[in-house]
Amino acid sequence: MKTPETLAFECETGNYHTFCPISCVAWLYQKIEDSFFLVVGTKTRGYFLQNALGVTIFAEPRYAMAELEEGDISAQLNDQKELEKICLQIRDDRNPSVIIWIGTCTTEIVKMDLEGIAPKLEKQIGIPIVVARANGLDYAFTQGEDTALAAMAHRCPEYKHCKTNRQGEIGRIGIQTTSDNKSPSQGSELTRSNLVLFGSLPSSVASQLNLELKRQSIYVSGWLPSQKYDELPGLGEGVYVCGVNPFLSRTATTLMRRRKCQLIGAPFPIGPDGTRAWIEKICSVLNINPDGLEERESLIWKNIEDYIQVITGKSVFFMGDNLLEISMARFSIRCGMIVYEIGIPYMDRRYQAAELLLLQQTCVRMKAPLPRIVEKPDNYGQVQRMQEMKPHLAITGMAHANPLEARNIDTKWSVEFTFAQIHGSSNARDILELVTRPLRRGGGFTPGFRSLSKQTIGG
Repeated sequence: MKTPETLAFECETGNYHTFCPISCVAWLYQKIEDSFFLVVGTKTRGYFLQNALGVTIFAEPRYAMAELEEGDISAQLNDQKELEKICLQIRDDRNPSVIIWIGTCTTEIVKMDLEGIAPKLEKQIGIPIVVARANGLDYAFTQGEDTALAAMAHRCPEYKHCKTNRQGEIGRIGIQTTSDNKSPSQGSELTRSNLVLFGSLPSSVASQLNLELKRQSIYVSGWLPSQKYDELPGLGEGVYVCGVNPFLSRTATTLMRRRKCQLIGAPFPIGPDGTRAWIEKICSVLNINPDGLEERESLIWKNIEDYIQVITGKSVFFMGDNLLEISMARFSIRCGMIVYEIGIPYMDRRYQAAELLLLQQTCVRMKAPLPRIVEKPDNYGQVQRMQEMKPHLAITGMAHANPLEARNIDTKWSVEFTFAQIHGSSNARDILELVTRPLRRGGGFTPGFRSLSKQTIGG
């Protein structure tokens, strides 16, 4: 049977069978430390947040529900007055630097004018209010973060104004280095590149990526989002931006069209192969010769050989949930797995063009068949295809895990990859720990292998 030479794309008519996008609050409120998230919706959304974030309830997280009652939905109450009461209470209790309103499905259905109300209340209470619509009618699971970051991009200062205050930083920046960590390309200076990275990552993972670029003498001038609202990076002409997550296409478009930034279209830094390609692309745009990337990538692959032995030759089926599927499939193929199908709720092919090309190159390198890519998949059809293909593993949303397990297909929740630390070369073991756990549980592998979970971070 002849394998196709180009990727095959299909589009089915399935709904967004994904986790609710308002769950982006779970990781964004931790990343933006001086923020407060106000989710505007009905009690149903409140119950969802309580269940999704139940572990953090006792830690007094910085989010709340503006619950819509019958009077709000029937337009008997004044939306602005009701939201004003809640925002004043938030200001008095928490005094955040920014309040982020998360619109839900209900606000879309009743046509609530959040964008019109926000500027008026912002003047009244003296705290910036950012409106992000994260309803499940229009967006898939992780796209809640995309709408929030796109809205926040409009609040970033203009780069030209920042430039006047940073004259001493332009050009090259001297750094303190020790002889042990000094690389030939690094010398003792970092190139001021006006590079902004966008995507919400734990601080430790963001620091790892900063360090990876620092090894190539590249200075990261800021992140969107930043840990503090008043530390948002300057944007404008002359600023390069590069994403770390494949679900941020709206943010990328906003940065290019509205803020006139130059997008670096790179694969995403997931796995040693993706991280190397991500760094190489940034280096090529900034006219820097990358140094030591091959050796570093080889070292990581050697470090995860024990995991690769478990999954080599195993097959996997991605049902589609969190929009990380293309990157995860590419990394899985590089580890020796066979990917039957990549389901994905939505994909911007322009934003993911570099990742798709790397996926194709990886299949050629590993002599693996090109997977079928299905956008907006119909889950009923997927289950029928899985019964025929009989994959060893299915990466799926939580709703389908138990039915598939009943059909003797090992599963892993896709939401776990969203909350795990999977970016950068150093976190490859964390990805493989998640992938191999169901295979080790039911595949009759050596019991001693289970001790590997103790070596991972957050595994």
